[in-house]
Amino acid sequence: MTIVDVAADAGVSPSTVSYVLSGKRSISAETRRRVEQSIRRLGYHPHAGARALASSRSNILALVVPLRVDQNVPVVMQFVESAVTAARAYDHDLLLLTKDEGADGLRRVANSSIADALIVMDVEAADPRVPVLRALNRPVVLIGVPDQPAELTCVDLDFVAAGAVCAAHLADTGHREITLIGPSPAVYARGTSYAGRFLKGFDRTARERGLRAASHACAPSYDAVRACVDRTLAEQPGTTGLVVHNEAVLPAVLSDLRQRGRTVPDDMAVVAVCPDDMAENQSVPLTSVAIPAAELGRTAVEMAMRQLNGESYPEIRLLSPRFTIRASAPGGDLGDPAEHDDPHRREQGR
Repeated sequence: MTIVDVAADAGVSPSTVSYVLSGKRSISAETRRRVEQSIRRLGYHPHAGARALASSRSNILALVVPLRVDQNVPVVMQFVESAVTAARAYDHDLLLLTKDEGADGLRRVANSSIADALIVMDVEAADPRVPVLRALNRPVVLIGVPDQPAELTCVDLDFVAAGAVCAAHLADTGHREITLIGPSPAVYARGTSYAGRFLKGFDRTARERGLRAASHACAPSYDAVRACVDRTLAEQPGTTGLVVHNEAVLPAVLSDLRQRGRTVPDDMAVVAVCPDDMAENQSVPLTSVAIPAAELGRTAVEMAMRQLNGESYPEIRLLSPRFTIRASAPGGDLGDPAEHDDPHRREQGR
């Protein structure tokens, strides 16, 4: 089917069909309705190449997510799946860029006009790509928040508040010595934004609640987990609560505690930061802060599309943590998780 076939079926000119598709001219509601009915009846799909030439758009969004050995790929793919679904609702496809090309890769994508907008993950606190992203003649959305966002649009879980919620729950349920098992050492070495922000909320709340708290980076391997738990129990033998901000090591942590004869939650409470399905399907269902991958991916696409349509200004949107109590750390009533937000959270929004 061609645009000429649609025009003949609707009783209008081909140029009218083109205007209905592009939105470049005002078309009466009745004419638009007839054209849209013909498009559906005939199963017409605009030619992507011709549409791109006519509109100066590729109808492609680029998702930049360098895949690293310390990342949990199944969780990353939840972000990707959500972004793909949201993009299709706007008649856009998703280009997945997984190679760590840094600023040069961003310039290459922008200069080639292969994508209408860029969505960037794996954001660092002092991200060297920020100046380049700011200078690109393309809409940009970060899933993550650098220390100096430089008028870029960002969306993320409020990790400061998430760290606070986890520590507060353990304090509320009587734990006085707690330990954070964090992401891989490489994640902290890169200065990845979410890791530092979570640690900030955890440490600050532990101090405010008078807890004895420690934190250890943990590589995604069973040997690393065992060494991490060894160090925790050697340095702080009275630890009765673990916060695991590293979804890749959750099964190994539970297995190691079991091998040591430590029962969860009687001997050791465990609070995790992970997707709900992962928390629910462990050997002991985990009390957790959910990683809202679906909401973040969808929101990032919506923000990019609003920029493409000239309908938005730079903003930082932080999603309040959703805390669910399960068997691994029962008890306590935190009320609204938003009460544990970073006090500077709303000052950051623009």
